[in-house]
Amino acid sequence: MCDHRTVGTTGRRSGDATAAEVVVRPYESRDRPQVRHICHVTGYMGEPVDWLWRDTESFADLFTAYYTDAEPESALVAERDGVAAGYLLGCVDSRRAWSPAGIFGRHFLRRGIGFRPGTAGVVWRSFGDVIVDAMRRRLPPASVYDERWPAHLHIDLLPSVRGMGVGATLMHRWLDTLRDVGVPGCHLETMGENHGAIAFFESMGFRRRGVPSSAPGFRSPTGERNTVQLMVLPLSTEGRGMPEEGRRSRT
Repeated sequence: MCDHRTVGTTGRRSGDATAAEVVVRPYESRDRPQVRHICHVTGYMGEPVDWLWRDTESFADLFTAYYTDAEPESALVAERDGVAAGYLLGCVDSRRAWSPAGIFGRHFLRRGIGFRPGTAGVVWRSFGDVIVDAMRRRLPPASVYDERWPAHLHIDLLPSVRGMGVGATLMHRWLDTLRDVGVPGCHLETMGENHGAIAFFESMGFRRRGVPSSAPGFRSPTGERNTVQLMVLPLSTEGRGMPEEGRRSRT
């Protein structure tokens, strides 16, 4: 991925960038602080997550560190006026990705998120939710890895670049890359209550797989439990036509 692609304010691709256009380009190390910032200020269904998880460093590590630090070649940013305003963070083989539980545990021990104001509530609520879900036998799967769609992605945009076709450009760029290297499919997870995101991903060809699973610790601003919806997209003829409820491999 070495080309720069511009997206006009109408969502149409253009050859000459202007101040109002967004340039989609490969991630660079200088983008890391801004990517982490975007992650936190869009972390709850596109809105700031600080009311739920105030500590930017631990939250950004959970959702961006692997991609920026271990697989930066699979990351894209959408730049406007010289600053990243959105990103797509990809992983070609999800078995390589760092365990969220491991990142969580590291921050629990080293950063004290279990006792830090602004994170302690969600941390201990997560433990409680897991215990309750285990008793009710409704724990989320240990892994959503499946060899039919081994790649996955995270995508977030600041409000300033939404509604311009930027998200679709990022998605097409990533999916084209996966097709070029022969990856059979891609998956993603989004909040089951994020109907706008689900509709967008469905417009990109993804389909919902299974029912939403619980998201331990996460609540809406009014206190309802949040869920996570798995979505998948076969990219090869071998993956198309697979039964909806097929075998799911775990690692």
